[in-house]
Amino acid sequence: MKITVQSIGLTPHEPLESHIEKKVSKLETFYDKIHDCKVILRVENHSDKANKNAELILAVPGDDIVVKKTTTSFEESLDLCVDAAKKLLIKKKELA
Repeated sequence: MKITVQSIGLTPHEPLESHIEKKVSKLETFYDKIHDCKVILRVENHSDKANKNAELILAVPGDDIVVKKTTTSFEESLDLCVDAAKKLLIKKKELA
């Protein structure tokens, strides 16, 4: 699975990139037909504390899986996205 990280309005530091790689690569254990994964990080409205937005787009056969979460940190947003994507992938595998 190819993982692409796109960041809008920020430059991701090395620990964040390795966190993304580690978390997203685990999704393959739940569904092995993922072609690629696109992670989009952006900072929303700067006056709010919970402004770190993470979006996960998984290219799988059929429909793409898209999950978006916003919290106070990119790591937390990404973790929530991965958890939601994991549930969707398990459901997709059961239906297949």
